[in-house]
Amino acid sequence: MALWGGRFTQAADTRFKQFNDSLRFDYRLAEQDIVGSIAWSKALLSVNVLTEEEQQRLELALNELKMEVMEDPEQILASDAEDIHSWVEQQLINKVGDLGKKLHTGRSRNDQVATDLKLWCRQQGRQVLMTLDQMQNQLVNVASQHHDTVLPGYTHLQRAQPVTFAHWCLAYSEMFERDYSRLEDAIKRLDTCPLGSGALAGTAYAIDRENLAYNLGFRRATRNSLDSVSDRDHVMELMSVASISMLHLSRMAEDLIFYNSGESGFIELADTVTSGSSLMPQKKNPDALELIRGKTGRVYGSLAGMMMTVKALPLAYNKDMQEDKEGLFDALDTWNECMAMAALCFEGIKINKERTLEAAKQGYANATELADYLVSKGIPFREAHHIVGVAVVEAIRRGMPLEDLSLDELKVFSPVIEEDVYEILTIESCLSKRCAKGGVAPHQVRYAVEEAQKRLDTRVSSDIQVRPARLTDVESLEGMVAYWANMGENLPRSRNEIVRDIGSFAVVEHNGEITGCASLYVYDSGLAEIRSLGVEAGWQGQGQGAAIVHYLVNKARNMAINKVFVLTRTPEFFMKQDFLPTSKMLLPEKVLKDCEQCPRQHACDEVALEVNLNEQLIMQTTSL
Repeated sequence: MALWGGRFTQAADTRFKQFNDSLRFDYRLAEQDIVGSIAWSKALLSVNVLTEEEQQRLELALNELKMEVMEDPEQILASDAEDIHSWVEQQLINKVGDLGKKLHTGRSRNDQVATDLKLWCRQQGRQVLMTLDQMQNQLVNVASQHHDTVLPGYTHLQRAQPVTFAHWCLAYSEMFERDYSRLEDAIKRLDTCPLGSGALAGTAYAIDRENLAYNLGFRRATRNSLDSVSDRDHVMELMSVASISMLHLSRMAEDLIFYNSGESGFIELADTVTSGSSLMPQKKNPDALELIRGKTGRVYGSLAGMMMTVKALPLAYNKDMQEDKEGLFDALDTWNECMAMAALCFEGIKINKERTLEAAKQGYANATELADYLVSKGIPFREAHHIVGVAVVEAIRRGMPLEDLSLDELKVFSPVIEEDVYEILTIESCLSKRCAKGGVAPHQVRYAVEEAQKRLDTRVSSDIQVRPARLTDVESLEGMVAYWANMGENLPRSRNEIVRDIGSFAVVEHNGEITGCASLYVYDSGLAEIRSLGVEAGWQGQGQGAAIVHYLVNKARNMAINKVFVLTRTPEFFMKQDFLPTSKMLLPEKVLKDCEQCPRQHACDEVALEVNLNEQLIMQTTSL
C-alpha cells in the first residue's frame, strides 16, 4: 500500500509505478532508515505521542527487522514497495499491527530520506577514508624500498631531469593526502541531522532535535527546515572529492601504463592484475590500470549529472532529488573499488632498475646541471642556457651524451669549463644537488618517506590508541552510547550516568576524534562487566573493538578482578578475545536488574560470556 493513497481515487499506472519507485536502489538505505526510525520512536515518546510500552514494542520490532536486513539485504528487492521507507513501514506493521502506523507521526519522507542519506554518506565516507589510508601506506611502503632507484622525470612526455621511483611514489601520496583531507572536511560538514524538519516547515511536535541528533550520532541538528530537506550539497561534495581523487588515480594509472609498456620497460606488473589477449599469446595487458583510467569518466559523469539536476530546483523538496542516490552510490563504490585495485597493482610490482637508470641518462637530463655549472663560473643564466643548448645540438649530432665529450670539446662552447665539470654531470650529482625540501636529493627523499610514515602512523588503521576517558570526552561518549543504544546493541546511559562513571570508560582516539568506547563496571566479589562497547559507524573492522576489550581486560587484571563478563548479541567477536560462554543465571542479581531498561527484556537474545582471569594467570604461570 502506498503511503499517500488517500488523496487518490485511481490506482497508479503500472508504468508510472515502475518509473517512480526507487526501492531497486534505495534498499541500500535500509539499516539507516531503521536506525532513524528507532530514534524517531524515542522522540515521539518524549512528546507523549507514544507510551513507553508502545515505544519499546516498536524498538524491539525495528531491531529484529534490522537483524533480518543485515543477514540478507537483497530480500527487500522481492517487495513491490515504492521505496525503502514504505518497505520498512510495511514490515513494521506486519510485526506490530496498527501500532506501526503511529511511527510516522510528525515525520515526512522528506526529512526521513535526508537523514538516511546523511547517515549512509557518513558511514561510507569513513570507509573510503580507510581505503585512502591503505593506498597511501602502499605508496609509502614502495617508496621506502626504492630510495636509490633512479627514474627519468618527464615534462611534455620528454625526458627532463632524473628523479627516483621513491620520489614518484611520494608525489601521488601527497595527492591522496589532499584527497583524505578533503574527504574528512566533507564528512564534518555533512554531520548535521535533518530529522524533525518535516516535509519543509518543521515538525508540529515539540521534539528536542538536538537530543535527536545526538541519539543518531550527529554533531548537531540542522538549523533551517527548508534547507534541511532540500540540501544535497553533501552528495555533490562527496562526488567532487571522488572526482578529484579519481583524477589522481587516473594520472597514476597512466604513468604506470606508460612505464609498463614495451617502449619504456621500466616496470612489470604482477600477473594478478593483468590479462592476456585472445589472439596474441605474448600480450600481458594492464587491464586493471586501464579500467581505473576508464572509470574516472563515470565518476565525473555522476557529479555533472547531479549538479545539473539540482541547479534550478526551487525550495524545498522535489522528486528530481530522487536522482541523487544512484549516481552517488555508483560514484563512491567506483572510487572505493578503484582505490583498492590501485593499491593491489603495487603488490608484486617489479622495477627494472637498470632500464630506468639507462633511460635517466639519456635525453640529456644533465643539461640543466651544466648550465648551473656555468652560472657558478660567473656566466649569467640566460647566456649559460644558450651555451648548453648549442652543446646539446652538437652532442645529438655526434650521437653521444654530454659527459662523453672531451674537455677540449666542451671548452669549444665555453673556456670556463674545467675538469671538475664531469663530477657534476653524473646522475648522482644531478640528484644530490636538488637538496631543498621537497627535492629529489636522497636525504630529502628519505626524510619525506619518514614524515609521510609518521602522518600515516597517527591514523587509527595503522596505530590504534586506547586511553582512559576524560570529562572532555563526555559529549562524544554520550552520542556514541546513544547511537548504539538506538541500534539495540547496548543499554541507554544518561549523560549524568556517563559523567558519574567516567572513570570506568576507555576510548579509542583518532586524530583527536573519539571513534570507539567501552566501560568496565565493577561489582562486588571480584566481578566486572564490559558495557557500552561501541565503535563509530564507518570505523568498524579495524581492530578498535578488540583493542578496547583487551585494554579493559588488562585493566581488570591489574585491579585483581577475578572474572570479566559481557552480555552480547555478537558472541563470536568476544570468543575471539578469549571469552567463553556462561549461564546468565550465574550473574549477579544487579546485572539482571539493569536489564529492566532494555526493550528486549521479554524477548532477550543476548548471550553471556566470561573470561576467568585467575585461570589465565595459573595457565601462564604453569607454562613458565
